[in-house]
Amino acid sequence: MTFKYDVLVIGGGHAGCEAAPAAANIGAKVCLITMDMNKIAQMSCNPAVGGIAKGQIVREIDALGGQMGLVTDATAIQFRMLNRSKGPAVWSPRAQCDREKFITEWKRILDGTENLDIFQDQVEELIVKDGHAIGVRTIWGIELFARTVVITAGTFLNGLMHIGKRKVEGGRCSEPAVHNLTESITRWGIRKNRMKTGTPVRIDKRSVHFDEMEAQPGENDYHQFSFIGPYRNLPQLPCWLCNTNEDAHNILRKGIPDSPLFNGQIESIGPRYCPSIETKLVTFAEKKSHPLFLEPEGVDTNEM
Repeated sequence: MTFKYDVLVIGGGHAGCEAAPAAANIGAKVCLITMDMNKIAQMSCNPAVGGIAKGQIVREIDALGGQMGLVTDATAIQFRMLNRSKGPAVWSPRAQCDREKFITEWKRILDGTENLDIFQDQVEELIVKDGHAIGVRTIWGIELFARTVVITAGTFLNGLMHIGKRKVEGGRCSEPAVHNLTESITRWGIRKNRMKTGTPVRIDKRSVHFDEMEAQPGENDYHQFSFIGPYRNLPQLPCWLCNTNEDAHNILRKGIPDSPLFNGQIESIGPRYCPSIETKLVTFAEKKSHPLFLEPEGVDTNEM
C-alpha cells in the first residue's frame, strides 16, 4: 500500500506539530506520522512553555503563524513574566500548562487543519532516489512518498534512558526507541551523535507539606503568548518553593556514585541553565542550600 503527499513529517512532538500545519496552511498536502496519536505534543520533561529567551521564541513562532502560543494560552494554569529586574526588552514570559489539556488542544488544532492527515505508525526507513529522500517505509511495510521529508524525531532515535545505574532503551518511559530509522539516515552520509537531556522526578502532591513551603502564585494581570489568541480560562494554580539543607545534601551525596552524570555512564555535561540537583551540589559545593521548585502537572491530577 502506498500514499503520495507533498510533505511527510516524521514525529508528532512540538517541532512536528508546528511543521505539519505550517506546510498544510500554505496549500501542501501533508501527512504527520506519529507512533501514538494520543501523545501528540507530549510535554515529557516539564509541562511549561517559555522562560528566559525561550519565551521570546514562542512569541516569534506566533508572529510567524505558528500554534504553540495559542495552545499555551488555552491550557495555561500559571503565567509569570521573568527577568522583571532588567529592562522590558529581556522580560521573558513563562507559562505552566496542564499537560493533558495541552495534548488535547494540539490534537484539536491538527484535526481541524485542512490538507493534513495524521497517520499512526513507526517509520523504519527512508526511501532515497538519486540522493534525494522521496518517501518512507514503516514497520508495517506501508510506503508513503513525498517531495519533502521532515524528520522531527525528538528523543526516539537510538534513545537510551538512565535512571541511576540502570539503562533502558526508549524514547520515553515505556515507549520504544527507534533504531532502524537512525541507521537508514546514517547510511546516506548523515553523521549521528548523542544529545543529553534530563527529566525531573514526579511526586504525589498528597505527600507534600505545603505549609512548610513558599507559594509562588502566577501573575493575574493580562498576559498571554499569542498576539491574537484568547485569554486563558483554566483555574490558575500556584507553584511552590522550598530549599534544601545539609541533611538533604548528605542524602544526595550518598547517591552521587549511582548518578549517571558522575559514574561515567553519561559523558555530556547536560543543560547549562537547568542543572540537576546533584549537579548543583557538586558544582556549587560551597553553598549550604539550593532552591527546589514544585510545579503542578495539571488541574485534574495529583502529579507534581
